[in-house]
Amino acid sequence: MASSVSTANKPPFNPSAWLTFGTTVMDRYIVSELIMPFLFGVVALSSGGVAIGVLFDLMRKMADAGLPATIAIQVLLLKLPYYITYSFPMSMLLACLIVYGRFSSDSELIAMRSCGVSVYRLVAPAIAMSLVVTGLTLAFNEAIVPMCNVQAEKVLNQALDKKEPNYRESDILYQEYHTEKKEDGDKVKRIGRLYYAKEYDGTRLKNVTILDFTQKGLNQILTSESAVLDADDKTWNFFNGTNYGVSPDGSYRNIFRFERYQLQLPRTPFDLANNDRDPGEMNMAQMREYLELIRQSGSRKEIRKLELRLDQKVALPLVCLAFGVIGSTLGVRSQRTARATSFGVSLILIVGYHLLFSVCEVLYFQGILTAFLGAWLPTLIALGAGILLLIQRNR
Repeated sequence: MASSVSTANKPPFNPSAWLTFGTTVMDRYIVSELIMPFLFGVVALSSGGVAIGVLFDLMRKMADAGLPATIAIQVLLLKLPYYITYSFPMSMLLACLIVYGRFSSDSELIAMRSCGVSVYRLVAPAIAMSLVVTGLTLAFNEAIVPMCNVQAEKVLNQALDKKEPNYRESDILYQEYHTEKKEDGDKVKRIGRLYYAKEYDGTRLKNVTILDFTQKGLNQILTSESAVLDADDKTWNFFNGTNYGVSPDGSYRNIFRFERYQLQLPRTPFDLANNDRDPGEMNMAQMREYLELIRQSGSRKEIRKLELRLDQKVALPLVCLAFGVIGSTLGVRSQRTARATSFGVSLILIVGYHLLFSVCEVLYFQGILTAFLGAWLPTLIALGAGILLLIQRNR
């Protein structure tokens, strides 16, 4: 009987109860108020970004190149995730400023503070939501944006009958290293072979030159009109070229010409030639793999660019958290604030952040900042400013 009574008095099962575990009515109220302004910001900002960054260019292609409207719409939708991702931090800032500003105008913050609720506790729901948006931004950047960007380029190029090569067309340079033992027994890493090709057509390297340093000094020079890789056994097939043997004194010891010549060489130069993708079309794993490949190409400018983009992949999503802290803290003030003021403050903060972002990029490419600081400094400054502002507001 006791068991049946307890069962009867037991509250009904709520499958969504785990979602609100540890939260209060105030937390759920604040988050529910933040959602709609956040979604409004995402729609408005991403739509504006697409219109400025993609739509005008597609309309020009429709007029000049006869791009079908259906293809233009498809490309537009595929480009949309990229701009949605960039709208997340700005939408978080705007939502916090609007909602907390309204709480101040309606004296709801005064009521909450009179109940002993601290500023830290008031902004906690906004910070929690900012963390969720940060994870969402990272997921978009990793799983959705690269795939959509690649597909958009593919669809557009096919519609315009434009065979856009997804490989490096000219000046392929690769340095192969080997370990050399010095007279004192120490080992040092030196260049073993230097590969250079003037052109690449997707299958064949053209105007190939290979300098061989595997012996002491330069000992062989191979030049050929073209080279093709047999991927199964890593054999290079050279066509119509000359092989120069070089003596230690720098003179030629033997020269022979060939129509076809085979050598067992690494496939890395062909892998390097077959990869020329934009960082926006790769996730972090692909970027790391590509970075390891081009580190052996000698293109220092491209290496530094990719190192910065890789750090930015992680740093940029955390701007959502920084803007969430700043927006909610600025909104917690006992004064009436118009919605237009929230838009104005958002615009000033966003422009200021992007200006700092651009300055840090310039300082990085000038060699003043490291890749880590070039990518993380704007986010760390924004987050630090938000935390200091929050501490000051709580006093």
